Amino acid sequence: MTDFAVTKAMFDLPDGVIYLDGNSLGPLPKAAGDRVNDMLVKEWGQMLITGWNKAGWMALPTGLGDRIGRLVGAEPGTVVTGDTLSIKVYQAVASALELRPDRKVVLSDNGNFPSDLYMVDGLLRSLGPDYELRVVAPEEVAASITEDVAVLMLTEVDYRSGRMHDMKALTELAHANGVVTVWDLAHSAGAVPVDLSGCNADFAVGCTYKYLNGGPGAPAFIYVSPRLADRARPALSGWLGHEAPFAFDLNYRPGSGIERMRVGTPPIIQMTALSAAMDIWDMANMTDVRAKSIELTELFISRVEATCPELELASPRDPNQRGSQVSFRFTEGYAAMQALIARGVIGDFRAPDIMRFGFTPLYIDEQDVERAADIMADIMGNRLWDTPEYKVRQRVT
Repeated sequence: MTDFAVTKAMFDLPDGVIYLDGNSLGPLPKAAGDRVNDMLVKEWGQMLITGWNKAGWMALPTGLGDRIGRLVGAEPGTVVTGDTLSIKVYQAVASALELRPDRKVVLSDNGNFPSDLYMVDGLLRSLGPDYELRVVAPEEVAASITEDVAVLMLTEVDYRSGRMHDMKALTELAHANGVVTVWDLAHSAGAVPVDLSGCNADFAVGCTYKYLNGGPGAPAFIYVSPRLADRARPALSGWLGHEAPFAFDLNYRPGSGIERMRVGTPPIIQMTALSAAMDIWDMANMTDVRAKSIELTELFISRVEATCPELELASPRDPNQRGSQVSFRFTEGYAAMQALIARGVIGDFRAPDIMRFGFTPLYIDEQDVERAADIMADIMGNRLWDTPEYKVRQRVT
């Protein structure tokens, strides 16, 4: 059983703050500062370039990949970290397309994170006018998986509402129609149990700065099924994906398995911070995390709906149909969120009218949820959001 009191004590949370935005940026693990400082002073400072060998820097991308892989149901040796999520989306979709050279359509939905759609649109424009990004409503995805589709690219958990796709069912339907799947786990990894192996997924990507608490700009990860690992050609043929990077061969030869999905030099400082966060995740069981997450989100919804009639639930009512977040609609949602933040309850806003709250049992408990709901009731009941200062839009919402 996961001891959430122990894990909560391992995060550096500011006094008086209830942090419900870990679905956007996870908080700082207490051990991260010392871990990074040791890396800077004892490794980079004292070892200099020899740290790549002596400190094992070169092995960090796959070592961290396996630790993340445990949380998403990936087989050992099938996940590697590095680069950004947008880069990994591009990389996965490009490789997937090459596995279906006779097809030109990438299917996605309008609940997908816009950056994923931007990256694929840019990729397809580079490939030529015959390629198509086909975007449908989430509820139309299953019916749209047809034999002209090459790749199905979906984010499992909708970033705005928390609505979940059925990964196993849609992957089975895709394979029945000869379609390769790419799953974005940005709001899944560390939030809900994922079984990439059991679902027979082809590719998956995700980030580590949200629920996994790797810090701002923490590296992304990519998964490739063992069935495809030595067939998928890395469209981004970086030198660290080469079979022998230090042979400096002018001709690219892809490395074996997931190693070929490495691109550039790994960000060692950021990966060191991520390793401190993964020490906490190594103590967690995703079944326990999911059960506690449902308890917390159900408590929050019941308390808010009982006291804030102005707010409309935007997330699925059924907890089994949503991720580890709750969203409410309110026409003045931005101002209301700013009022909450001013009172120490930190969530975020997604245009045009979504107030979004993330729930991570590793550092959020029932008392936090009850206090947050009480503050929300005060702000809504007394219209404390209705002041000019809370309506000024900042660059990051």
